[in-house]
Amino acid sequence: MDNKQINTIEVTVDKSHIVTIGERLYGESIELIRELINNSYDADATEVKVTIKEDEIIVEDDGLGMDLDGLKQYFNIGSAQKRENPKSPKFARDRIGEFGIGKFASLSACSCFEVWTKKDDFQAKVIFDKQEWEKSKDTWYIPLEIEEVDHHLKDGTKVTLKGVTKKFNLSDVEKRIIESVPIRAPDFAVYLNSHKVSVRFIAGHKIPFLEGTEYGIVYGEIIISSQMEQDISEAGIACKVKQVTITKDFFGLEKLVKNIARIRGELNADFLPITSDRTGFIKDTPQYKKFLEVMERIIERVKPVLEELSDYKENKRVRRTLTEVLEKVKNALIINPDYCPEGLIPIAESASEMGEPGYISPIKGKAASQDKKQKTEIEPKKKRKRKPQVKKLTSTAVVKKLKLGQQGVCCCIDHFGSNSPECFTESTIIYINRDHPLYKKEVQKKDTYELHLARLLTQEICLMKDPRNPRTAFQRQSKLLRDALVETQGKVGICET
Repeated sequence: MDNKQINTIEVTVDKSHIVTIGERLYGESIELIRELINNSYDADATEVKVTIKEDEIIVEDDGLGMDLDGLKQYFNIGSAQKRENPKSPKFARDRIGEFGIGKFASLSACSCFEVWTKKDDFQAKVIFDKQEWEKSKDTWYIPLEIEEVDHHLKDGTKVTLKGVTKKFNLSDVEKRIIESVPIRAPDFAVYLNSHKVSVRFIAGHKIPFLEGTEYGIVYGEIIISSQMEQDISEAGIACKVKQVTITKDFFGLEKLVKNIARIRGELNADFLPITSDRTGFIKDTPQYKKFLEVMERIIERVKPVLEELSDYKENKRVRRTLTEVLEKVKNALIINPDYCPEGLIPIAESASEMGEPGYISPIKGKAASQDKKQKTEIEPKKKRKRKPQVKKLTSTAVVKKLKLGQQGVCCCIDHFGSNSPECFTESTIIYINRDHPLYKKEVQKKDTYELHLARLLTQEICLMKDPRNPRTAFQRQSKLLRDALVETQGKVGICET
């Protein structure tokens, strides 16, 4: 057997790429502040103070601090320390950092950053100067200054960015902190220029959810804001991993809510793999595919709730329009009593005039009484009337009654499915389907909506009169529509049930 010599080559990295990685790691320089705060969170800090000045940014915390080994680990690019120890030692927090390269994002906005830290009996300062780093091409060391320990100072870390070249808007920074930092976590607070950053309360209808998978749980809530005018940039459902917003999505809800700025909320799925810049998910993974399946189920459960919320807002206009249409249809039926089905024929007022007292022969009266008695004995028992079948209605159904004749007619507007008929009748109840595509189109404008309701009501009433002769029924419908929408006379009696 031939012994072949195995040759090797050295894998090297140009040190200038450290700066390049830092400058290009994130699409926006504002992300570097988020990264520094999250490092403080991982270090079990309870308070993080962010100070933004004209040419300097300071991020200071009261965390555990670092000793010499900790500082070496801090500057170990791609360190697996947090992946191997995913829980923080003091508060057992789920550590956010994974890749060990986020601290170099500071180089995207400054020429130099300084790390000061104290832990127990160790206190030191490290300076990373971009220009000095690039000058010494073969040297991979940065200056470390070990200080005399000041026991009056608490343990913690302070990162100072000097020579800041980017301008930061405080409101934008606060918004990004709210989105991408776990400020709701217990024993944790962030201050921006001495102002405590807190989550703004959103008033609205909240829909909580919790779903389990083989990879972990998906939980959170969807909020439909009660305020009409909202900042569209804040809309969407924040998708979080370890309490940090990775991206926002609507998951198809924008098709169900007219004003998408009202859609808010957040979901947590800590098992999802994310990109190194924390701005997206790695989508070609089984975890992400399972996540999409879960969200489809959640959105299907949310849809009926959104429809109900939409109905409550729309029902005020629906009731008003339906009342007006029923009034006009009733007036048309009074003009055309021959078109009224049985039970809807208008009843004339009874006369109140009194006549002369009559005389009934005792014999005739007795005979009449006996005849009446015999008829009563022979008359068979009346069959019990069957109650008309009533459709199961939703809580947002609109029901109104047209009082005419002995029975009247009820009109019910409710959800019966987009594939169901636009209207149908059972006994004296006319059902109108608000899921039908025509209804959804016509309801947008008052005039077309009024005509739509009048057409359906007159159609069903005319078919009640003569269901075996549709042509005659539709001819009558045409006449009723004309009389209802062109001429309206008489008084109405419509009540809401």
